[in-house]
Amino acid sequence: MRENVIKNRLKVLTVSAFVGASALASPSLADDSFKVAVVSFLTGPAAGPFGVPGRNGAELVIDAINDGTIPAPYSAPGFGGLQLEAIFADESGGNAKQVAEYRNLVEKQDVDAVLGYISSGSCMSIAPVAEELKTLTVMSVCGTPRLFEGSDWKYTFRTQAHAVGDSVAAALYIRDQLGDVASYSGINQNYAWGQDSWKFFDIAMQKLAPGSEASDNPQFPKIFAGQYGTEISTLLLEDSDLVHSSFWDGDIEAFVLQASVRGFFDKKRFISVAGASAIDNLGKRFPSGTVIGTRGEFGILVREQEGELNEWFINAYKERYGVYPLESSYQYAQSVLALKAAMDKAAADNGAAPDTDQIIAAMTGLDFESLAGDVSFALGNGHQAIHAVGYGITAWDDEKDEPTVVDVKVYPAHCILPPAGQLSEDWLEAGMPGSDC
Repeated sequence: MRENVIKNRLKVLTVSAFVGASALASPSLADDSFKVAVVSFLTGPAAGPFGVPGRNGAELVIDAINDGTIPAPYSAPGFGGLQLEAIFADESGGNAKQVAEYRNLVEKQDVDAVLGYISSGSCMSIAPVAEELKTLTVMSVCGTPRLFEGSDWKYTFRTQAHAVGDSVAAALYIRDQLGDVASYSGINQNYAWGQDSWKFFDIAMQKLAPGSEASDNPQFPKIFAGQYGTEISTLLLEDSDLVHSSFWDGDIEAFVLQASVRGFFDKKRFISVAGASAIDNLGKRFPSGTVIGTRGEFGILVREQEGELNEWFINAYKERYGVYPLESSYQYAQSVLALKAAMDKAAADNGAAPDTDQIIAAMTGLDFESLAGDVSFALGNGHQAIHAVGYGITAWDDEKDEPTVVDVKVYPAHCILPPAGQLSEDWLEAGMPGSDC
């Protein structure tokens, strides 16, 4: 049976080998390994701004944990005393291809777990297969709340909070930092992530800024369309003060460049939920004054944030890859840290190298420290993570000659996400009961 693959494949360790942190780090475990597939966009338009930085974030943290060079509380070498062997797979190609690739990874390449996935479509397609094949799967990014609302998965976890938190935090930031906004519109990709992001933002604005009026003609171009002349013209002709966008990957860069030459950002306040990767890639060409989010406490929002883990990650990433870690770098690293925390806990609890069921038991409801904030598996019967979400305003730092953000404000998870057992849309429509932000 699949749940016994890890235990059968690995050398069973004695209870005495796991007494205390020093035993968990025992050099005698160096020959034992735990094989994980890390799936991210390695080709296509999402690779450069999201997929490859995500892969790099996972690789960096895996290597540091294996070597015992990451700061506390993750400094004991290995994952539950085991060395993690990572293989990297490409998320490009669509949902059917990903399902086939997942089966290949589990059934032919004999991985013990799968980590990753950026697209909501990928996550929704993979979760049922993870249950069928009884394989621990830790989703790193995808935004749809439907992954756990209405489904009770055993083998699937997600370390990234879902899109409702991003949208509510965006509306709160507008209320708190920008004041009254008479009207707003949006440009979002025409698939689950873009549609959900706009819908949740619109509902949150209705509740938090009831004097604002939504456009009756928000724009939904095809994902990876690349050309947005018609949509930009439409938005410029509207009276809306604010334009919301959940664009990511190469789409946010293309939109910014095309809109900039038409004076768009001089006429409209722009709020970007997930476009922070474009800030580094475009440099001075990215418009100052944009309200920017990173779907958590990630990337450019936390570059000046103190903390040993965060400072280590930034410095180690820059040294290895020559650039700053981006949003997805943090998101993938966060998934690795969750796996490390769960496997260490399972090993300590059981006195041996953990099997799948023991890791799942340890991860369910787990609270763990991430690079720049705390994370808790508080939703989805202990399988869906929640965490704070921040926003700031883009600016250019002349002294450092690099982009920065100012007026950063972080909203805690209990303010922006529904409590356990409530559907996100119902909670939003009801006026977000229990939120006290």
